[in-house]
Amino acid sequence: MIEFFLPMKKIPTITHQQKKVRVVKGRPQFYEPDELKATRAQFVDMLASHRPDKPMDGPLRLTTKWIFPRVRGTYDGQPKHTKPDTDNLIKLLKDCMERTGYYVNDSRVASEITEKFWGDTVGIYVRLEELV
Repeated sequence: MIEFFLPMKKIPTITHQQKKVRVVKGRPQFYEPDELKATRAQFVDMLASHRPDKPMDGPLRLTTKWIFPRVRGTYDGQPKHTKPDTDNLIKLLKDCMERTGYYVNDSRVASEITEKFWGDTVGIYVRLEELV
């Protein structure tokens, strides 16, 4: 099992789905905008110090808790029910975890628990465990 917290000043809200497409010589080319590239690099950098010695293989459970900075009218630990969607948040993080060597392929994640909250301590809690 791997468990850690990534403290952040602000949770990145750009998502993996924000890739862009342009047409060059009649063919579509997909690319990442600069903000998405920067967020990917930030995640890879932050994840590197927590990665396992070798990538995990087999069925895994990934639990993440996304803690956003409180706004007026919210309290510490209150569930966040506004955008971004949890499925959009998790995709980029999972891709970066694969790239950084947490697991052989993100298809190994058989169970996901993704939650988002308002909080005084901003960041992402991550827990990755084998299910067997």
